[in-house]
Amino acid sequence: MPAETEELAPPIPAPKPSLEKAKTTEDPFVVEDRSEEYFQVKSTIFNALIDTIDLSQFAQLDQASARDEIRDIVQEIIAIKNVVMSIAEQETLLQDICNDVLGYGPLEPLLARDDISDIMVNGAGRVYIEVNGKIQVTNVRFRDNGQLMNICQRIVSQVGRRVDESSPICDARLLDGSRVNVISGPLAIDGPALTIRKFKKDKLQMQDLVTFGSISPEGATVLNIIGAVRCNVLISGGTGSGKTTLLNCMTAFIDEDERIITCEDAAELQLQQPHVVRLETRPANLEGSGEITMRELVKNCLRMRPERIIVGEVRGPEAFDLLQAMNTGHDGSMGTLHANSPREALSRLESMITMGGFNLPSKTIRDMICGSIDIVVQATRLRDGSRRITHVTEVLGTEGDVIITQDLFIFEMDGEDEDGNVKGRHKSTGIARPAFWDRARYYGREAELAMALDAAAD
Repeated sequence: MPAETEELAPPIPAPKPSLEKAKTTEDPFVVEDRSEEYFQVKSTIFNALIDTIDLSQFAQLDQASARDEIRDIVQEIIAIKNVVMSIAEQETLLQDICNDVLGYGPLEPLLARDDISDIMVNGAGRVYIEVNGKIQVTNVRFRDNGQLMNICQRIVSQVGRRVDESSPICDARLLDGSRVNVISGPLAIDGPALTIRKFKKDKLQMQDLVTFGSISPEGATVLNIIGAVRCNVLISGGTGSGKTTLLNCMTAFIDEDERIITCEDAAELQLQQPHVVRLETRPANLEGSGEITMRELVKNCLRMRPERIIVGEVRGPEAFDLLQAMNTGHDGSMGTLHANSPREALSRLESMITMGGFNLPSKTIRDMICGSIDIVVQATRLRDGSRRITHVTEVLGTEGDVIITQDLFIFEMDGEDEDGNVKGRHKSTGIARPAFWDRARYYGREAELAMALDAAAD
C-alpha cells in the first residue's frame, strides 16, 4: 500500500476533454481519445501503483479479484496525490490501468469486439482494424513503443515464445486462439508491428457461409459431400480470404469416430470432433536449437495412426510429406495454402516440393499431385470486402506434362450495385458426374450429389 506518511501533493488537474466520452460518430469502433495530458496523469498513477504492489501476488489471483485489488489501490493513490477528476473520469482511468497490468492494455476494447476480424498495430501511434472486409483506422494508441513491446512480450510468453532483438519475428496466439504475429526492431523501423487475426467465439458453420453469400446452398451440399466421402482437399486463397474459416467448416463433416491430427504453426483450428490431436511447431531457443518444423510434425503424424491429417497452412517442403500421406491411405486429409487460383495452387505445391530439395522430375511431382489431391476449393476476398468461394475444382490427372482440372462450381460476377457491393451468383458448370462420383456412391451420397449439381446448373 502507499505510505501513509506521504504528504498530499498539490492537486493534479484532470485532463479536460480527453477523458470525456468520445464524440458520437458513425464508426462504432472509435474509443475515447487520449491526450498527452491524460498519459502524463496515467503515467504518474501507474508508476506509483507499480512501486506499491507485488505483481507476483496478483498472478495468483483470478481476474476479478486482481482487478478489485488494483482498483482499490489506484483510488487510494488518486486520493493521496490529490488528482481532481470526476467519477466517470476515474472509472475510465481505472479501466485503462487494469487493462495495462492484467490484460493487453489499449487493445482490450478491440479484442472484446467479436465483429473485428483483424487488429493491425503499426508502432505505438497507429492502430488499424478490419471490419466486414474493410480496413479502418482507430484512435487507439499506446503510451510509447516500450509499452507496445511489453504487451507483445506478454502475449508471446504465454505460449512459450519470445520476441527481442535476437529473435525479432514471432508467431504466437492469444489464450482464446487468436493468431498473433509480432515483428520488432531492428527489422521494424517505426516500432513493433503487431498483427492479430481474431478468433471467432461462435464457430461458423457451412450454413453461415450460405447466409453470408460465400457459397450457394447447392455448393454447400457439394462441399458437405466432399468432406464426408474422404476426398483429399486443398483450400487455396489469398491473405484474409477465409481459408481457415472454410477449413473449419469442412472439417465439421468428418465422422466423430475418425482420428484426426492437426499440424499448425499457431494452433487456431476449432475442430469439434472428440478424437483430435493438435500439434504445433516450435521455434529455435536462444542457442538456436530445439526447432520443430512443420515438416517434422507432418512426418511424425504418420507414426500416430491418423485417419485424417489437417495442415493449417502448407508453406514449404512439408507439402511433399502431406502428398505422400494423402497418397498412402490417409484419405480425407486437408490443408490450405496461399494462391490466387486452383491452377496456381497446384503450381505452388510443385514449387514447394522443388525448393525443398527433392530431386524429382517435374512429371513425377505432377503425377504425385494428381494422385493425392482430389479437390481444390478457391476462396477469394473481393474488392468490396466480401469473401466468396469462387471455384470448386477437381484434379483429374495429367496429359503429357500438364495437370488436367475441371471446375464443378464457379462464382460468376455481374458487376456492382449502387452501394459498391459485388453482385454475382454461384453456378454449376454442368458436370453431371464428377470424378469422385464412385466415392460418393460408396458412401451412399450419389443421389444427393446429383440433385445438388442439377439444381445449381439451372
